[in-house]
Amino acid sequence: MPIDGKLLEILCCPVSKTPLIRLSSARLKKLNTAIRSGEVQTIHGEVVEQALKEALITEDLKVMYPVIDNIPILLEEKGIGTTQL
Repeated sequence: MPIDGKLLEILCCPVSKTPLIRLSSARLKKLNTAIRSGEVQTIHGEVVEQALKEALITEDLKVMYPVIDNIPILLEEKGIGTTQL
């Protein structure tokens, strides 16, 4: 089940305070392909090993955050920079 729209309205990046939107299915597919290839790291350099079912991205399209078990993981160290894709 995707994140509730009302919740999404109040969520923002913990660093830049930029509002978050759902990552499109096309971008999610591209992200998961890169994850399976071992090419994706968090902002803090940790390799992302598990494909995502859902993710959020800042409106400026700079940082993505995973959603695990319908819970957005909005921790700075879990952010994924989009420049690596």
